[in-house]
Amino acid sequence: MIALDPIGTVRSCFGEKFGIPRQPGLCPSAWGQLVFCDAYRSPEAVRSLEGFSHVWLIFGFHETADQGWKPTVRPPRLGGNQRVGVFASRSTFRPNGLGLSLVKLEGVDLTSPDAPVLLLGGLDLLDGTPVYDVKPYLPYAEALPSATAGFARDEISRLPVEVDDAAAADFQNLSERARGVLREVLSLDPRPATQMADAAREFGASLCGCNVRFTVSGGICRILRIEKAEGSGLNA
Repeated sequence: MIALDPIGTVRSCFGEKFGIPRQPGLCPSAWGQLVFCDAYRSPEAVRSLEGFSHVWLIFGFHETADQGWKPTVRPPRLGGNQRVGVFASRSTFRPNGLGLSLVKLEGVDLTSPDAPVLLLGGLDLLDGTPVYDVKPYLPYAEALPSATAGFARDEISRLPVEVDDAAAADFQNLSERARGVLREVLSLDPRPATQMADAAREFGASLCGCNVRFTVSGGICRILRIEKAEGSGLNA
């Protein structure tokens, strides 16, 4: 039996579950930080890590762990209509509530009051996610061009994203990276599969400290408004 204690917590540009890309790397502009707990806040613990471009994060699905696990799930890649075994998916409803994410290591901050802090890119993790371990990515052992991907073999499709005049000024006031997050996330169409038929419905996603209101109609995602939402993810 292993007792797991978090080694740190992720601070992320994603303030809520809705809208988070379903896999790492799908939103290259996404950013975050891994802030270590006091017991592991040692520069010695990350010595030589800066030489690696990517790291694996073993984390906990902290907002769904108390809901237990399910032997079969409905992956979004199958439109939410077909069931597969939980171990053939990356569903959050797992026996131990653990996830694995490969993220870009953009740097190791040794000057922050919370140093060392890992600066992360391309992540798919909710603000406040507990992390249980960090491991460097090894391309020679883990890059497998001949690997197959079962029902998830097809590439992800993306929607064009347009910005309404009412949101244009607020959109331009965001940082270039935050604008990239909004475009990349919304192009993936984060709507639940069961609600995609309602073209008139307005949705909201907490991204980069903003509440981004949008609709999807005619194969186009349209940003309607961008409202500041302090305290929900790393700000733009």
